[in-house]
Amino acid sequence: MTSYGDEAFSLFLRKAFIKAAGYSDDALDRPIVGIVDTASDYNPCHGNAAALVEAARRGVMLSGALPMVFPTISIHESFAHPTSMVLRNLMAIDTEEMVRAQPMDAVVVIGGCDKTLPAQIMGAVSAGLPTVVVPVGPMVVGHHKGEMLGACTDCRRLWAGHRAGAIDETEIELVNGRLAPSVGTCMVMGTASTMAIVTEILGLALPFAASIPAPHAERVRSAEASGRIAAAIAVAGAPVPAALVTPAALRNAMVALQAIGGSTNGIIHLAAIAGRAGHALDLVEFDRIGRDVPVLVDLKPSGEHYMEHFHHAGGVPRLLGELVDFLDLSVPVVEGGTLAGRVMKTAEMHEQQIIRPIDRPLKSQGAIAVLYGNLCPRGAVIKHSAASPALMRHTGRAVVFETVADMAQRIDDPDLDVTADDVLVLRNAGPRGAPGMPEAGYIPIPKKLAAQGVKDMVRISDARMSGTAFGTIVLHVSPESAVGGPLALVRDGDPVNLDVEMRRLELLVDDAELAQRAAATRPTVERPARGYARLYHDHVLQADQGCDFDFLVARPASSSPEDAEGSASAIDI
Repeated sequence: MTSYGDEAFSLFLRKAFIKAAGYSDDALDRPIVGIVDTASDYNPCHGNAAALVEAARRGVMLSGALPMVFPTISIHESFAHPTSMVLRNLMAIDTEEMVRAQPMDAVVVIGGCDKTLPAQIMGAVSAGLPTVVVPVGPMVVGHHKGEMLGACTDCRRLWAGHRAGAIDETEIELVNGRLAPSVGTCMVMGTASTMAIVTEILGLALPFAASIPAPHAERVRSAEASGRIAAAIAVAGAPVPAALVTPAALRNAMVALQAIGGSTNGIIHLAAIAGRAGHALDLVEFDRIGRDVPVLVDLKPSGEHYMEHFHHAGGVPRLLGELVDFLDLSVPVVEGGTLAGRVMKTAEMHEQQIIRPIDRPLKSQGAIAVLYGNLCPRGAVIKHSAASPALMRHTGRAVVFETVADMAQRIDDPDLDVTADDVLVLRNAGPRGAPGMPEAGYIPIPKKLAAQGVKDMVRISDARMSGTAFGTIVLHVSPESAVGGPLALVRDGDPVNLDVEMRRLELLVDDAELAQRAAATRPTVERPARGYARLYHDHVLQADQGCDFDFLVARPASSSPEDAEGSASAIDI
């Protein structure tokens, strides 16, 4: 409680003020469930938040507890400068501190847009109160000239057509009004859909919560059911999120990430969530899982369909039925019981084409491969399920862009020395360098090549890209160039070799030359003068560690304070 030096007076004063809102003693004597409201006029993804808040409130009250709604910041991918990733940790702090600061026995967090669910889960794990997560749900599909459209895979495809001159100004404006036809998150397998599915797999959200379309009545009923569960765990005092975010559950999430054709952003967020629970995410294990677990979900950008089709096919419970041999089904879930209780029974399954059987996958290997080599000693990722097979083994000369601004200025210059066989390299776009790892890794095809019909090239950066994007794109090169990573050493014309099968990314320059370049290279990122930007610059971890702040990562029970200090200093390695 707020401290006035007299605990009894503190409670007396608190009750006096809350009674000003009309609450009775009967209401105030009940278990309290906080409900996080992330509605914002800047966040159309959360346009149904008010209805979900009301439904969760109803579920809490029907179960005899007292709901208390409170706001936190809201992040929309397209309305966050310089990038939503910078603000993810701020939202996690906001969520954690508001849950800690205010009296409640359990909490319902409601969110969906890319960085929102990770931020809320990170905050909830650290706050340590029993938590139910309610995703806002995906949009329904759009339509144009008889074709189904989805934000934002089709945004990128059609915009590329416009850049190449195949779609004129009138038509692209018409498309612009049809790509996002309702509130809710992107309806392809982007970061929002990926993290909603991961949340359900971790047991933090109720069955089907990941996939119910945002405008559907079923979405509202799911929020009401979540309120009921929140009231129950408020009384029980368990489970807290850290009890669900276990090594076994995290491995299940990695299996799901590979099987759904998930967003590359998902592995960063999962690493951050794991860190809050005191665990490290093993990228080598993630890659090993990807060699064994195929892509089963036929959704864009790896496939052809959309989230509402995934839902009608049976959603996560149906997916679990195909993945039973790869999962630990004994892990607990928020409503009680284990993940085994959520597996769809064979008798409930119907014929469908969206969630493939394990013996007839969409892709023979998982969505994401982890690469290593002298360009990425701590790893890099490629979503090869949405890449060009012909480019999976490729050597080309580097065409280097120093910054996102440099790329924007020169990429369409008709005099740019570039061919389709070259490798586009973007640096200083990582966690600290940009800052915030903007989704600039989807380097556009130079306009003069796009006009020639070039659809894909090998592209490499320390940035991220949207999970809705496609192409042969290597991301999250770690450590980033801004802290002295090897990407800073690449020069125009250097041969670069990508070999996805061998999981290698190499700069084909001898070690002596690289050592000379390293000795002459100095990181040039300017330290911000003040505020959150400075906090972010000073404390953000690298991509392989989840880009959380070093002082927010939980220490494993076996570690010492000295270990934590050593971990914090490792951000510059």
